[in-house]
Amino acid sequence: MTDAKELLEVAKRAAAAGAAVLAQRSATGTGGDGLETSNKGEAGDWVTAFDVAAENAVREAIMSERPNDAITGEEHGTTRPEQPSGYRWSIDPLDGTTNFIRNIVYYATSVAVADSDGVWQAGVVHAPALGRIYSAARGLGAWMDAGGETTTLAGPVPGRTGLILATGFSYDPATRASQSEGLAALMEGFADVRRLGSAALDLCLVADGTFDAYGERGLNEHDFAAGALIAEEAGCWVRRPRLESPLDGGPSTEDRLAAWMCAGALELSGKFPL
Repeated sequence: MTDAKELLEVAKRAAAAGAAVLAQRSATGTGGDGLETSNKGEAGDWVTAFDVAAENAVREAIMSERPNDAITGEEHGTTRPEQPSGYRWSIDPLDGTTNFIRNIVYYATSVAVADSDGVWQAGVVHAPALGRIYSAARGLGAWMDAGGETTTLAGPVPGRTGLILATGFSYDPATRASQSEGLAALMEGFADVRRLGSAALDLCLVADGTFDAYGERGLNEHDFAAGALIAEEAGCWVRRPRLESPLDGGPSTEDRLAAWMCAGALELSGKFPL
């Protein structure tokens, strides 16, 4: 059995490979001309050539070191090895694609790995435009690397005033309308709200104490796999959606849109719908 620290090192190298692709983005204007954008279905759910190239780079990095691990990714679906090790990687090569297109700095490559029991062992969120690398290993803690310094993450400051909630909204119009209607109730006890457009980074910003809590429904596993572990290892309260594994076909759209991903200071755990 591979330990979490060893898996973390592989995750770091894989996420760095994806982030290196994203870092090649040239300033092509706020509209994203030249990024080869296309729409995946719902209005605003974009994919670029960078998403695909970054996932290719992440997959190659993982497969070069761990050829017997399964991989599930946003752009290329599921890859099953002939002799599976039991470990599975979940990849979001570009979380925050709309931000990336508009040259807004909140985007990242997210890489996480789970063992044969489905327990997440290591995760990395590498944000090249921010110059930050967030990481965690099961039972070992969570960290942020920035400017040549490594900081151990400890979550939000307990008991502070002026609490900030992070959230997001679905591309699905009906779900978004429901989310908007429930926002006032969700914000009870919070001073303000932020919507950055990257679930992975929202979770990391809870882990580093920037946000006090994060809650959103309708996410895919690859959106939160790494960030949730990072928040958890930083000492945060975390509730992951109970979704069918991508290895089993993944959740239905209805189940995914109804499921909440939540993280925050322990005292805020009762703020989110069940």
